[in-house]
Amino acid sequence: METLAKRFFVSGAVQGVGFRFFVERTAASLGVNGYARNLFDGRVEVYVIGNAEQLAALRNALQRGPRTASVESVEDLDADFLREHANGFSIENDE
Repeated sequence: METLAKRFFVSGAVQGVGFRFFVERTAASLGVNGYARNLFDGRVEVYVIGNAEQLAALRNALQRGPRTASVESVEDLDADFLREHANGFSIENDE
């Protein structure tokens, strides 16, 4: 299967509600690699490496979010493969 990389930008009430930890758990259950971090504009950026099926499942989870969040939108962009994020999933420092 082809390995893809995407960046998801999640908008809404997604900071301070455990969203990044939700993403970390979801990524682990799907077997994808990458990171999640808060952005200064209030969004959460999720960079992920996986196959098309895994990325689609993650996008669906991001649209739902944890119960404590209120997701308004999820934008996704194709991304370059960043080898430094290819072994595991992490929560990065805020941008």
